[in-house]
Amino acid sequence: MCLPGIVRPVVEAVFGAARRCWPGVLVLALTLVTSACVASDAAVGRAGDVVRTASGLVRGTSTPDHRLFQGIPYAAAPVGERRWQPPAAAGSWPGERDATKPGPRCPQAPAGGAATSEDCLTLNVWTPTAGATGRPVLVWLHGGAFVNGGGDRYGAERLVSRGDEIVVTLNYRLGTLGFLADPALGAQPGNYGFLDQQQALRWVRDNIAAFGGDPAAVTIAGESAGGMSVCDHLVAPGSRGLFRAAIIQSGPCQAQASMVAAEETSVRYAAALGCRDRATAAACLRALPAAKLLDSPAYVSVAGIEMPGPVTGGSVIPVSPPDGARGGSAVPVPVLLGTTHDEFTYFLAQQTASGKAVTRHSYPAALAKVFPDAAAVAATYPVDAFSGNASLAYAAAVTDWGFACPAARMAGSLPSVSTYEFADPTSPAAKAVSAPFPLGAPHTAELPYLFDFDGKPPAFTPAQQRLADRMVDDWTAFVRGRAGGTAVSYRQEGARPLTGFTHHHQCGFWAARS
Repeated sequence: MCLPGIVRPVVEAVFGAARRCWPGVLVLALTLVTSACVASDAAVGRAGDVVRTASGLVRGTSTPDHRLFQGIPYAAAPVGERRWQPPAAAGSWPGERDATKPGPRCPQAPAGGAATSEDCLTLNVWTPTAGATGRPVLVWLHGGAFVNGGGDRYGAERLVSRGDEIVVTLNYRLGTLGFLADPALGAQPGNYGFLDQQQALRWVRDNIAAFGGDPAAVTIAGESAGGMSVCDHLVAPGSRGLFRAAIIQSGPCQAQASMVAAEETSVRYAAALGCRDRATAAACLRALPAAKLLDSPAYVSVAGIEMPGPVTGGSVIPVSPPDGARGGSAVPVPVLLGTTHDEFTYFLAQQTASGKAVTRHSYPAALAKVFPDAAAVAATYPVDAFSGNASLAYAAAVTDWGFACPAARMAGSLPSVSTYEFADPTSPAAKAVSAPFPLGAPHTAELPYLFDFDGKPPAFTPAQQRLADRMVDDWTAFVRGRAGGTAVSYRQEGARPLTGFTHHHQCGFWAARS
């Protein structure tokens, strides 16, 4: 039997003296006993790093407050004939699979220096230290307009260590490879990246207990395109039963394309790539290198933000999320839904940097590109009400029309909903964006309060740290099923009750035009 750790230093000191004066055979025996104990303890210390999944063993890494398993395949590589097919289950592997580094992100341009590959359907599991079981699980779907991003960007250490929950982040097929809806590819083309998300949820159902998680206590969550995806899961028959709650962060759930419109766009896209013959289009497309497919077809546009994405009208997503919520076909699970106070300033900053600034002179024309009744919008959002800054007037109009008021309508159609607005203009995310106008709390501003990026936590002020701790606690309470029906404003001075949201964002005006 091995000696307790507190005794071992004394015994080893005695052995050291013994090596100088005891007979060699006895010293050897005692040394072997000590070595065996040390080796045994090392094995115990490393045992939590290895987990058996349905496909085989994975070895991750451990720290004093969490474990991390990265790059675990949840589906077969979608390459060759599997390109533009629904995902298949991952194969098995012998021995231990190295899960100490993330897998490549799915093909995208630009990739920000990260490795990319079509063989990208992997996920990452963050857990508290080994031991406890039955922990709730948060499955995070990354944003990026369905054309970029990756699960490895989101460091979940604070949610795991402070919240004592498990967090799963994942990659899913993006852009053309994830959402091309050319009818030559099948009876119901498109939605491949969305089906990847469903496959990842099935992997969680079948494997998360081995990591200490409860497969019956899964919350799906996402921001931007990830939030839109969560909306789609609420009305997708294949997603039912795979989660018990949902979090939608800054997801314009109304921005959905129909199958018919997406097919028409995809046929034109294929023709532009040289795949014009309908009889051979599928083979032609599959023969193209991934590098030729990085410019994606655009199915929807939100004030100039063009993107592909999931399409509605088939068996995968029969109806749009707003229609499903109003019609009662959305799965009746608790939902946490929110936006940032100034969503569109993020995108307007990008447009301004590309030479498309909105000035007092160009304001009417900029509105006319988006709104049929631009004059009424200009009267409701006069430049002088925004200190003479036409960019802020334009951003407020698009924020309210494209994000805030659709979120309020969606919330009003769901049976069990909590809401929030993030309104801290000091967010580190806002400081990372350059603009000739104040950004306020733009799109993505809440993310640093929940996740770490670039492998390190943000350099928070004490006030920001308190707000981040409160948000982690609130998200954790929701994931644990301990919160519901709340409405919170996350502000620089702390969390406050959220009141007057629809009035502040002119939702009555927009409701009359929907």
